[in-house]
Amino acid sequence: MTSERKLEHLLLCANCDVEYRKKSTGFEDIELIHRALPEVDKEEIDTCAELFGKKMDIPLIISAITGGHPAAFNINRELAKAADKMNIGMGVGSQRAAVENPDLVSTYSVVRENAPNALVIGNIGASQIEFAENAAGMIGADALAIHLNTLQEAIQPEGDIDARGYISSIQKAAEIIDIPLIAKETGAGICREDALALEKAGILAIDVAGSGGTSWAAVEAYRAKDSYMGNLYWDWGIPTTVSTVEVCEAVKLPVISSGGIRSGLEAAKALSLGAEAVGMALPLLKDAYLGHYAVIKRIKQFKESLKVAMFLAGASNIKELKKANLIISGKTREWLTERGYDTKKYAQRALI
Repeated sequence: MTSERKLEHLLLCANCDVEYRKKSTGFEDIELIHRALPEVDKEEIDTCAELFGKKMDIPLIISAITGGHPAAFNINRELAKAADKMNIGMGVGSQRAAVENPDLVSTYSVVRENAPNALVIGNIGASQIEFAENAAGMIGADALAIHLNTLQEAIQPEGDIDARGYISSIQKAAEIIDIPLIAKETGAGICREDALALEKAGILAIDVAGSGGTSWAAVEAYRAKDSYMGNLYWDWGIPTTVSTVEVCEAVKLPVISSGGIRSGLEAAKALSLGAEAVGMALPLLKDAYLGHYAVIKRIKQFKESLKVAMFLAGASNIKELKKANLIISGKTREWLTERGYDTKKYAQRALI
């Protein structure tokens, strides 16, 4: 049953080690060039950003987490209160459960009720596109994420492993849905080839959700009677930094960088790589159990660490941060070099 599966996912993410073991996000390989003469007043740094016509005080989205079980109601309420207070975006988890059982709609609609002015992003799977309009309408969504979770489906005992027709379904949805569609991975990243196909299909933004954060193969390993496949593919995927570069360089769409981002410093690196905003999920889920004040505390810390990074990089706003020089080293550079990218240009942007 979908609702019970949602509860299992929620409890496992909150209480078990579900993060990548041997593969990182790659942010340790990204270094912003320190400016000893930043010529910036830290107190006047502007961290505002705009996405789909909504202005956010920080380019941060509470990534899709939950919904679809009564236990999710309080969590989404607390997250939404924090999103509204801090004027950031928020996405809900897959809305399939509420499509199947309307009694569960409140576990999602509670978000809009408590964040009336925030950027709210709905969520439906690529294999359930026919429910897209229903999903968007039930929460008054500003945009709708079409989630791509082939890794999870492949490991999940009851997974849907027929991925034929995703592109054509997305294309049809883009023609009839009157709000922007976001293609969103769930932790394994998106490569440039798929980004180009998604752009051609009518997607208006891409959330890379790369590897290094929560591993859904790990989550399914805990659920399965036989955990062999989940453990074998625990670290599968494209690191967040690599996926961010690949997608930003491939398409002319807003890119959301997510997947293991845990601080404003990592967010600054993602934004400097080209992302318009970043997403964060797991730490905020754990905070939500303590109430929205705990979520707000983390978001304030996130904002302050972003401002410090911007100050040290000599950026007074997000636009200037995107032009800051940075060094790409280690496995991230190896991966990007093998994929044909010139990483040196990021270190010499001021000279170009």
